[in-house]
Amino acid sequence: MSGTNAASGGAPCRFAHYFVICGIDTETGLEPDELAALYRWLEADRQGRDPDATATGENFEQSPLKRTFKSKVLAHYPENVEWNPFDRDAVNMLCMPKGLSFRTQADAREPQFHSFLITREDGSRTYGFVHTFYEEVTSSQICSAMQTLYQMHQAENPSSAAPSSTSSSSSSMDSLASSLDEADPVPSSSCRSVACSGYDASRDTLYVSKALCLITPMPFMHACRRFLSQLHRAITAPSPPPLPLESYIHNILYEVPLPPPGRSLKFHGVYEPIVCQRPGPGELPVADFPLGQTFTLLGVENLVQLFTCTLLEMQILLYSQDYQQLMTVAEGITTLLFPFQWQHVYVPILPASLLHFLDAPVPYLMGLQSKEGTDRSKLELPQEANLCFVDIDNHCIELPEDFPQFPNKPEFIQELNEVLLRFGIYPVEGTPLTSTPSQQALRELEDDGRNGNLEGEQLAMLELLQGNATLEKLQALTKRTGVHVEALRGIGGGGEGLGGRTGFEEEELRNAKLNVQLREVFACRFTTMFADYEAFVIQSAPDLESWLTNREQMHNFDKASFLSDQPEPYLPFLSHFIETQMFATFIDNKIMSQWEEKEPLLRVFDGRIDKARLYNVRAPNLRSSNYQKCTILKESGDLIQIPSLYLSPSSAQAIEQRLMKIDHTAIHPHLLDMKIGQGKYVQGFFPKLQSDVLSVGPTNSNRWSNRTATAQRRKDRHRQRTEHLTLDNDLKEAEGCLVLLNSMAFWEWDKASPPPLKPPKKSASACCLKYMQEARSLGKNLRQPKLSDLSPAVIAQTNWKFVEGLLKECRMKTKRMLVEKMGREAVELGHGEANITGLEENTLIASLCDLLERIWSHGLQVKQGKSALWSHLMHYQAREEKLEQQHIQSMGEIKTDVGRARAWIRLSLEKKLLSQHLKRLLSHTALTKKLYKRYAFLRCEDEKEQFLFHLLSLNTVDYFCFTSVFTTIMIPYHAVIIPIKKLSNAMTTSNPWVCVSGELGDSGVMQIPKNVLEMTFDCHNLGKLTTVQLGHDNSGLLAKWLVDCVMVRNEITGHTYKFPCGRWLGKGVDDGSLERVLIGELALPSAEEDCGRGCRTPDMQRSPGQTRRVSITSMGGRGYKPTSGQIQDAIGEAVNNICKHFHKPEKERGSLTILLCGEVGLVWALEQFFNNGFKSARLFQKTVFVWDFVEKAVAYMESADQMGDMQETTEPLGLTCVSLCRYVSAINSTSRNIGKDGKFQLLVCLGARDHLLPQWLPLLVECPVIQRMYEESALLRDRTTVNALIAVLQTLDDFPITLEASLIKGIDL
Repeated sequence: MSGTNAASGGAPCRFAHYFVICGIDTETGLEPDELAALYRWLEADRQGRDPDATATGENFEQSPLKRTFKSKVLAHYPENVEWNPFDRDAVNMLCMPKGLSFRTQADAREPQFHSFLITREDGSRTYGFVHTFYEEVTSSQICSAMQTLYQMHQAENPSSAAPSSTSSSSSSMDSLASSLDEADPVPSSSCRSVACSGYDASRDTLYVSKALCLITPMPFMHACRRFLSQLHRAITAPSPPPLPLESYIHNILYEVPLPPPGRSLKFHGVYEPIVCQRPGPGELPVADFPLGQTFTLLGVENLVQLFTCTLLEMQILLYSQDYQQLMTVAEGITTLLFPFQWQHVYVPILPASLLHFLDAPVPYLMGLQSKEGTDRSKLELPQEANLCFVDIDNHCIELPEDFPQFPNKPEFIQELNEVLLRFGIYPVEGTPLTSTPSQQALRELEDDGRNGNLEGEQLAMLELLQGNATLEKLQALTKRTGVHVEALRGIGGGGEGLGGRTGFEEEELRNAKLNVQLREVFACRFTTMFADYEAFVIQSAPDLESWLTNREQMHNFDKASFLSDQPEPYLPFLSHFIETQMFATFIDNKIMSQWEEKEPLLRVFDGRIDKARLYNVRAPNLRSSNYQKCTILKESGDLIQIPSLYLSPSSAQAIEQRLMKIDHTAIHPHLLDMKIGQGKYVQGFFPKLQSDVLSVGPTNSNRWSNRTATAQRRKDRHRQRTEHLTLDNDLKEAEGCLVLLNSMAFWEWDKASPPPLKPPKKSASACCLKYMQEARSLGKNLRQPKLSDLSPAVIAQTNWKFVEGLLKECRMKTKRMLVEKMGREAVELGHGEANITGLEENTLIASLCDLLERIWSHGLQVKQGKSALWSHLMHYQAREEKLEQQHIQSMGEIKTDVGRARAWIRLSLEKKLLSQHLKRLLSHTALTKKLYKRYAFLRCEDEKEQFLFHLLSLNTVDYFCFTSVFTTIMIPYHAVIIPIKKLSNAMTTSNPWVCVSGELGDSGVMQIPKNVLEMTFDCHNLGKLTTVQLGHDNSGLLAKWLVDCVMVRNEITGHTYKFPCGRWLGKGVDDGSLERVLIGELALPSAEEDCGRGCRTPDMQRSPGQTRRVSITSMGGRGYKPTSGQIQDAIGEAVNNICKHFHKPEKERGSLTILLCGEVGLVWALEQFFNNGFKSARLFQKTVFVWDFVEKAVAYMESADQMGDMQETTEPLGLTCVSLCRYVSAINSTSRNIGKDGKFQLLVCLGARDHLLPQWLPLLVECPVIQRMYEESALLRDRTTVNALIAVLQTLDDFPITLEASLIKGIDL
């Protein structure tokens, strides 16, 4: 069996895949970091300088001890693993992200631990754990080269005795680079002064960093940290280790398996045993990074905000001096996403050579190392419009604008605090820690202890220091002076704790229990919010192949129904979250599970939901927003039953049981068949390992194995093999690898031949993996930057993928916006209803704003301000003309450039000018070339044209996304009164006035100057305009005024509303009204205005037109008389529209005024009902109105009541009679001159509001006045029809009808 084959055989189930050593190659000597040179090349190209000339020169400004030198992978074992090919460049870059680091004897040289991960294209991850230490340089060539470099540095910089501050640059990337150049651990003040004096080969001892790395398939961070730490102790100890180092490395590579699901495993390091455990199939997935540290670093509220940003797939940048803290926070946040998974670029540690990746116009989660004292205000990032910036060291977070809060956030934070306090953790809440030097020294020790950077003796010192003020001061003093104090032996970490466990094991158990309890709280939130998600999954495809083929055209989740079923406070967050890629992938996995095995996270989540239903602990009311706590485990181990998910047995209990009773023990390290004399032990130096024994796994011909494999050993191995084979089927590896493979190491120690290895069964999703990656590729073209090849050509290809991804995302978003908008309008066109921008629509528009910001941020030459789009608009405005910017600039309520850009997008979209404006903006090619690099999206002509075309398609629908969002701004309105000139005077001698009302308020009464038919006024945003009150004081000779309509225009959005009238205003004419309430409709733009905007949908609002009003006036326009059937249909339709109005989400209901008073509204329909069979006026007699009938009926009731005729009626009927008389009296006594038709409209509206219409109708029908004023055939005299009308009107009693203030002004009831 070849080395490669042997290595790859059991790879998927081995604990570790590779052992790697990185450091300096003494044969090639000191080499400048090629990646740093590439970075300088890119920056020079961006700034327009000659990149080739820049990249070739040495960087003499920096001290050689601070420069970046190239590290190399010195060795890795085995050579290759089939399941996980070795990526030399990526591993080298992530093991030593800053390259080689040099120190002298005067500098601090404490070992450091950090971890990293590599995400492959299929989304699977490989974890790396790195122990970095300093080793003395013994090569005279290296020492003399460093001496020469320092002399050259002195010659170039005579004043370099004192460290010079880096000059500030306007370049965003320059500021990032400067933050990384010197981001090494900060030495003490005495060390710093020596370091600044330089390097002298005759005086100083030179040290260089070296890294030991384990690469594993699963994140067993604690186990790997302890193993590497023991390896380092073995080379620094005065005496050699018990066995050669090759024995321990060979053991962990080939003889230690992954623990099976739900089991624990013990294996041996150099000095001490190491235990790791793996959650069972029903538990949360493995997560070994300490969540308690994440909460301590950020504070609970900041972490919940960061968690929300991650769920909403924003761009997230973590910022810290400590690599391990970057990794801990990143892994902690992604761990808490269960059952969802981050689907985009994920680079917890971003090497300096990949800074250009912050320019990526896609969601990402990246970590960037800072240096001490870096000022955040000087750190310019390529794009910040949708960025969540997390400053870990200063415990603060900067959130994007328009950020929805996580549901039940205060209660959620309270529950998390309770869990943390139970474990004695007091997280800081967003305030930098202030401490004395002694406290700071203790805190540094504590941080090192958490990060695994302390050995056993140092941990003992830490435990002694904690709680002892005198020793704290002593330790701070010794750290400042550079004197090392020997730790007191026998105290702390080396001793055994409770139950025979060491201090290490106690701490790991505590961290594991805290981890699982914190994760359970987060998991319970999702279980509560998505308890019924399956009911909204749309499974319409008959088989997997047809579903995959039509994936993009299919709706997989009924989002509208799901949102309508949620509590109102949850909607801002949920409406955004269900649009994310992680939620789409979750639903995809759910649909595919009907044809293949469930994805592991989905299986666990569905199992929890099923268990919740089984125990019937779900909230009785779906729409309840009451917070439900999670079931938690006390320190004593007792379960508390709080109304939530009942977990049995507890995950925390299971962890403790696994660690108390070890399920499996791996083979001990043993002597290998090695060449004698190689790899001799020298204290302080890591030996050169014998590659021939580490490149292959154990074989049956191993002589040592044959000598020591006793009968008892074979018996033990057989017992362990049986345990593996008898595990439940649920304990199989999710990847399809049988648990049998986990015992491969045990098989190989016996003489019996191992069981045959079978490759994992290929599932349907694996066969269609390529298609699924393409189908889910929105913003996910690159999960992680490719680290193996970073040539300019590859970077250009990466940017081209970004361009393609942005174009596809634009196409998908505009298509979605059109389908959602037109689908809703198609239903409503016949209803005559207004429709306010809904929550889901607002979410889509906010997503479009984010996309445009990312497009404008891609490939920027020099960043100016947080919004690249607004910056471009300002540049254009300075050179050419304004594109609506003046309206946005005058809005004092908007304080940031990001807010101004989003307001501009919404305004342009509402005016149907977005595509046209952007086309004009990009037509200035000279400006575009000045602002953007060659590869930028905006300089790709074909893609740019397609992008503008997709935006142009949005002109086919109406949006009110500006009007409905910026509700407090001042807007200028222009009103024009248009009289009917043929039938009356164009002017009136009286004093006219007008009051404009909308969904957000009214303008108040405004006097119109005499002989002027138009006026302009400024007013707070009224929203969509609904009514206009128009009237005059009836003064002068020409007081009668026949008005055709009133037109009102919003001067910012350009929307024009028409308010038809067609009635007289004046005493002694028409119904004698001096004021009228007019119902508005959005006017269609003229051909000139609409030119270039594309088509539009038919109007969504209808209002009472002139034809309807004329038909019921005294002007002889009674030609139109609807039939009895038409009248009854109209009443049913009007009531039905009101019912549907209240069944919509509150923010999508539109104007109730239009449904009551508009064309085919309730008032109009009831007018037709009362006018049917109404006796017409005789010749030369006064016109009679419906209100005359109502007044006479009320007068009869009042007189009858005074005479005692109504005393015999039942009490409810008597009360109803009183209420009708009171309402009519109040309407008649109002100071308003609204006329008889206006009074009838007011009575109907008040009766509908107070649910009295069905009670009033019988009174009017029973009144004897009806016989004098109505024909025998009138609908009002048909008892069956009236009873049917009463039944229809009673359906309105279930709804809280609220009337607009303009309708009931002056009525005191």
